[in-house]
Amino acid sequence: MENVKIIAVVGMSGSGKSVIVDHLTDKGYPRVYFGGMIYKEMEKRGIIRTEDGESEKQFREMIRETEGKDWVVKQAIAEAKDLIAAGQKRIVLDGVYTWTEYKILKKEFPKCLTFLAVVVDKKLRYDRVAKRPGRSFDTAAIRERDRSEIENLEKGGPIVAADYYVLNNGTVEDLKNRVDEVLAEIDF
Repeated sequence: MENVKIIAVVGMSGSGKSVIVDHLTDKGYPRVYFGGMIYKEMEKRGIIRTEDGESEKQFREMIRETEGKDWVVKQAIAEAKDLIAAGQKRIVLDGVYTWTEYKILKKEFPKCLTFLAVVVDKKLRYDRVAKRPGRSFDTAAIRERDRSEIENLEKGGPIVAADYYVLNNGTVEDLKNRVDEVLAEIDF
């Protein structure tokens, strides 16, 4: 895996992960989408995705409980390795959730993986999530989602252990500029 660089974008719901991932894919970097592994498996099993995201949440927790906490990451690693075999040198991981996934990825890609956490003040994040088109939550729902992701999915670990942090309290352009600074620093 010489000259391969992989960047994993982590953060809480509404922090700006999708903005960063879109920015990176707009630059031509392929994305390995952890949520996509969940969606594919839900479809395979005939489980309908609900608008409120509840069916996805329940399935995400169930699959990790029944198939192992490493089920999603194993699928993602296989996809990333396929991209590398096809000649990709820069890959974006979108949706690393758990401490287990973090540890497995760090072991699998020890020299080429960088974790980038996006953080934002809680009140601003909650306001953004409430106004988000298509996937909005009220304050009570986002608090419950935060609690569930931290307690049930160990989501805090990868954020705390990230190699770089970008603060997303400003504009989208501010966020993209900070991400570009990190990319230059890691030669991505």
